[in-house]
Amino acid sequence: MLGRYSLSRTGSFRPENLGQNALAMIGNLCFTIFVIGVLIFTIIAATYEPEDPLFHPSTKITTFLTSNSNATFKSDNTVVKTGEDFMASNQTAFATFINITDVDTGTPVTTNFECESEVDKPIDCTDPEVFHLMMKVAIEQFKDIHFYRFGKPVRGSNDSSCHMAWRFRPKEGKTATFYKDYRSFVISRSDNCTLSVVRIGDYHSGGNARKRKKTQKAGFEKISATQEQQVIALPVVGETVNDTLPVVESEGSFSHGRYLIYSGGGDRCKSMNHYLWSFMCALGEAQYLNRTLVMDLSICLSSIYTSSKQDEEGKDFRFYFDFEHLKESASILDQGQFWSDWNKWYQKDGLRFHLVEDLKITPMMLAGVKDTLIMRKFGSVEPDNYWYRVCEGETESVVQRPWHLIWKSRRLMDIVSGIASRLNWDFDSVHVVRGEKAKNKELWPNLEADTSPEALLSTLEDKIEDGRNVYIATNEPDTSFLDPLKDKYSTHFLNEYKDLWDENSEWYSETTKLNNGVPVEFDGYMRVSVDTEVFLRGKKQIETFNDLTRDCKDGVNTCSTSSS
Repeated sequence: MLGRYSLSRTGSFRPENLGQNALAMIGNLCFTIFVIGVLIFTIIAATYEPEDPLFHPSTKITTFLTSNSNATFKSDNTVVKTGEDFMASNQTAFATFINITDVDTGTPVTTNFECESEVDKPIDCTDPEVFHLMMKVAIEQFKDIHFYRFGKPVRGSNDSSCHMAWRFRPKEGKTATFYKDYRSFVISRSDNCTLSVVRIGDYHSGGNARKRKKTQKAGFEKISATQEQQVIALPVVGETVNDTLPVVESEGSFSHGRYLIYSGGGDRCKSMNHYLWSFMCALGEAQYLNRTLVMDLSICLSSIYTSSKQDEEGKDFRFYFDFEHLKESASILDQGQFWSDWNKWYQKDGLRFHLVEDLKITPMMLAGVKDTLIMRKFGSVEPDNYWYRVCEGETESVVQRPWHLIWKSRRLMDIVSGIASRLNWDFDSVHVVRGEKAKNKELWPNLEADTSPEALLSTLEDKIEDGRNVYIATNEPDTSFLDPLKDKYSTHFLNEYKDLWDENSEWYSETTKLNNGVPVEFDGYMRVSVDTEVFLRGKKQIETFNDLTRDCKDGVNTCSTSSS
């Protein structure tokens, strides 16, 4: 019996069972390897941190962008967040930038006879040798930015200058934005025909290299077709802005279109936060109904932003927001253009409109309306006549505000880029709020009341190194109050850069043209917007609080809601 028991114990090792055992062992081994692989991948994915901060996961959208049924607005002059602030930060278009090793700097051999005949000739800006030299020198000089594209040089203002444009991002940039600069290069040729760059001009000094259509791909280096598609989806500050009004191609196109218009209401002359919250509701409903939004580009600027302290009508939407991006991304039509076309063709083509005067009529109830125009007419009793009320209640889970369609004005952002460029994108920033605004605990619940120079110096001494460039964003009109900071830092304020918006600037020229020849005031909202955006581009961003100084270096959006 013992022999039979022993045989039963070893029966699994009989020749006829060996194949099954081998398969079972291989299966177990493969499963073990799979589990280990998944574990390793999970650890890597959880701990990986890419070098470029633009690849970091985007922070959550602030409560301002989260609708609720009891939406209210503070009459403050803080800057509205727009679509590019919350753009997905995993843009693979940023994966490749141009290093100095990418530039071929080989110098062609030239005989003495050839050289003697070339020394006094004008610099040929189309010469590849000149192109490579300019790229190399630009990369060497501007060490705090990543270069992504260089435009081929063009002739400058004289025989020894060339103008060249490039697309770039600051190395420590945290926003999904490209910038474009174009500068003048003064080039000399020595007796042995060696070329050298004598001087590089200031920001936007190379105007001949600016005029380039966005659809034109030729003449740029170091970017693939796939990357080009992704780049177009991002703001490019410094490009020529085309914010002309869209027009309807023909009578047939107009008659076959479907439109939505909001009329009246109590939103006018409210804060910019209120304006955008309501406007984005209208745009969201238009997209839900698959209709063209008929919009009024004329804005009433609230007194909280004006030098006269009075509400001011006649401001243009395009002064503050990127209309070119909006019209290319959404179906919109200017109100004046719409009514001009409507009056020409509505009787002839039998066009009909559907009037809605009750907020209880939701967008979902209007989905089946076939009439050419739906007009929402709002009454005179506040707050029930606010546009954003359309998107409350059951509608807020159906109609989404398309924040990705609204970007800040690229003309204003170009001023921001100009200031940062003059500081070589190598500066820290401090936010100082003074006066009654600093005491308003509703707006600034954690902001330290003591913003004296002594208190600031004490706060900054362990945060910012001595001698650094420090940009101070502040609501304090008398910046001499902060002069004691100059003993330790090179301080800079918005007013130092007035030439970027004065009567000789690109901004002044373009906005005057946009405003039918009438000069445009650089108003309070523009000032706060630019001041805030420069602050957010500091390598280290400091705000003073009662509990502790908040260091914003690792997350641009964590500070933006408290910026002046």
